[in-house]
Amino acid sequence: MPFTLVNSRMVRAQIGPGQRMFSQRGAMLAYQGDVSFTPNIQGGQGGIGSMIGRRIANEATPLMTVEGSGTVLFGHGGHHVHVVDLTGDTLYVEADRLLAFDGTLRQGTMFMGSQGGVMGMVRGQVTGQGLFTTTLKGQGAVAVMAHGGVIELPITPQRPVHVDPQAYVAHRGEVRNKLSTALGWRDMVGRGSGEAFQLELSGQGTVYVQASEEKL
Repeated sequence: MPFTLVNSRMVRAQIGPGQRMFSQRGAMLAYQGDVSFTPNIQGGQGGIGSMIGRRIANEATPLMTVEGSGTVLFGHGGHHVHVVDLTGDTLYVEADRLLAFDGTLRQGTMFMGSQGGVMGMVRGQVTGQGLFTTTLKGQGAVAVMAHGGVIELPITPQRPVHVDPQAYVAHRGEVRNKLSTALGWRDMVGRGSGEAFQLELSGQGTVYVQASEEKL
């Protein structure tokens, strides 16, 4: 079920009998029709294993199950919303960036240390975003939140992308990540103007970057 952007901070979703969506708790702004909202305790489409994995990974952003027949408006905290359409591939996204997603998508977690080895683990410790990230795979749409809007940057084998870890929202494709550092003496004494840490993404895919380094 596709999302329709109402404006930069709100999306509309149409849900029908037999369909299901998941949203972050508190993200429903308004609805029309016979629609129900219930707390989700099974970790989305991934089931109980997904729930346990998300809690161990500290990726357990509370979700609501949305079912019924009608139209629902989603938004949260006035954040900008960006819609990602998946066609069988996997989206890797920070859990607190999720606004709502299609119930047909399979949800799980990925250990970031497996992409970039030790540096992937350091990324989680340095940025405070955790060692794991949420995965959504299949055919369906995902609405993500960001500060100041989102830009999609292509990643190619010839041109990796370097992102401030706090500006990272999500990525998709055959992509590897590692934390690189530009830390020099001037940075250590507080006089540098450059970024000390950068998330390097290489391979083939797309990275979604927000326009601000603020956390949600």
